[in-house]
Amino acid sequence: MSALLEVDELWISARKDDESLLPIVKGVSFNVDRGQVIALIGESGSGKTTIALAALGYTKPGLEFAGGQVRLEGEDIITMAPEKQRALRGQKVAYLAQSAAATFNPSLTIGEQVTESTVLHGILNQDQANERAEFLYRALELPEPERLGRRYPHQVSGGQLQRLMAAMALCGKPDLLVLDEPTTALDVTTQIEVLKAFKSVIKQEGSAAIYVTHDLSVVAQIADQIVVLYAGEMQEHGSAKQVVTQPGHDYTRRLMRAVRPPPAAGQGEETLSEHQRQAPALEVKDITAGYGKIKNGASAITVLRDVNVSIERGHTFGVIGESGCGKSTLARVMAGLLPATHGRVFLDGRALEPALAKRSRQELQKIQFVFQMADTALNPRQRIDQILGRPLAFYLGLKGKDKRRRIGELLDMVELPQDFAGRYPEELSGGQKQRVNLARALAAEPEVLLCDEVISALDSIVGANVIELLKRLRKQTGVSFVFISHDLSTVASFADAIVVLYAGRVVEQGSVDRVLSPPYHPYTRLLISSVPELRVGWLEEAMETQEAKAGIDRLVKLTETGCPFFDRCPLAIKGTCDQEIPPTRDLGGNHTIECHRNEDEFLP
Repeated sequence: MSALLEVDELWISARKDDESLLPIVKGVSFNVDRGQVIALIGESGSGKTTIALAALGYTKPGLEFAGGQVRLEGEDIITMAPEKQRALRGQKVAYLAQSAAATFNPSLTIGEQVTESTVLHGILNQDQANERAEFLYRALELPEPERLGRRYPHQVSGGQLQRLMAAMALCGKPDLLVLDEPTTALDVTTQIEVLKAFKSVIKQEGSAAIYVTHDLSVVAQIADQIVVLYAGEMQEHGSAKQVVTQPGHDYTRRLMRAVRPPPAAGQGEETLSEHQRQAPALEVKDITAGYGKIKNGASAITVLRDVNVSIERGHTFGVIGESGCGKSTLARVMAGLLPATHGRVFLDGRALEPALAKRSRQELQKIQFVFQMADTALNPRQRIDQILGRPLAFYLGLKGKDKRRRIGELLDMVELPQDFAGRYPEELSGGQKQRVNLARALAAEPEVLLCDEVISALDSIVGANVIELLKRLRKQTGVSFVFISHDLSTVASFADAIVVLYAGRVVEQGSVDRVLSPPYHPYTRLLISSVPELRVGWLEEAMETQEAKAGIDRLVKLTETGCPFFDRCPLAIKGTCDQEIPPTRDLGGNHTIECHRNEDEFLP
């Protein structure tokens, strides 16, 4: 029996200004059978997405097919007439993008969007499409499938929206799915529920999938075959088990070395106390904050409740938790972007004004924000020297030769060539843009850097390099980091202390070694047990654990009474946990857990 999709000696090139062709994809060949998932992995720029889009007969602007064939059920997609290609897209081949939030139209109901393509192609009428959509909601284990179609995108969680994107793609019963980094930006618990749903529904539907990712741990859970790519060339191709357990190429082994081990005590580096001062670099006391104002200055929606954290100079403080737990809100309060309704923020022992507008220029200089998406944080119309020069002029008053010299030093500091000063952001890769994003924050010579998911969109090798860079900068400058992430493995290797947030409350706090060693808060245990391991079969094992059965696939709910983790906790005490705020238990060594259970009961 022939394969569903055959990629045969595919060449894709970019046309340069002088009309000559620059090869981007170089003679790649592989087959995809029905019911099979084939993963394309490699660093940013390796050609993964370019090859995957060829399955739709599509290339990005500036690229063109230069040779080879892409055959779907024996018919070459590349040489197909445009009318046949249009009919194929969404009907026989469906594409799932990385960002579900950007894919959905906020003004249309979920049901309208999931069924739209199916009805437009004339595959099903509206009633049949609605019935098909409801069937997929159930197959993807989405809540209230009979009513879900009437909701709007903002009324469901990120993980649910990602699965709804899969429902949209599957509604027309396509033969092939192209999944482009569909779980990269998701937190760990959401990621494993989405992976489980994708794996299940692909088998049920008898379809096939091309899975584009840089995350080998994810690949090991969902792929049957793996194609390893570097600079548009295929380095290795084999079964998932063979590639993961017995990689044959040096580049595959390099990718595997960049995968961080599961979070555990003893992974971090020892932090020197040479930069330490009498007062913490940054401290928040009794912070309560939220969005939307009602009477007496209170928030309509309270996101953070009674949060207390302290960051020593030259140290890294990790903030972990799922989407919606209040991590970014805490950073916004620290920066003054969101004034707290109660509590104070202290810098070097001095109280700061809650609102950014009321802080002095010197106070603004000392706390800098490094945003998650460098693509949106950098002005595309400014050169790199203009982007870095602005904070140098604003905070330090540098001009002319002094400013140019400091720009060069900043580029050296983040390990970028000097000639990058004259480039625009679009001329840089994702990792390079993130380094410019970091250099801009460092230009102000801050005491505290607020890093909000700064490596979540980067591939494993580039992300590992950025973390090593941050470690070196911490030693050189004594800058303190507040490192917000859903990647516990990264936090474990980089942070000195960790605060675990859930529904705006601190459920556990302490040094990395103590937080990542038993006894754990039940929520910390859920997070740790949800980090994918680099071995085939881990996903099935993980879904059978007590923590996963109790806590996976549940929304984070903000509550005023009891413990907000009550309905997801395997140790919950009905009548107590749902009614009373949990006490804070001091386990020694500045390690605290908020829970009604005793220390012995936290142990497995």
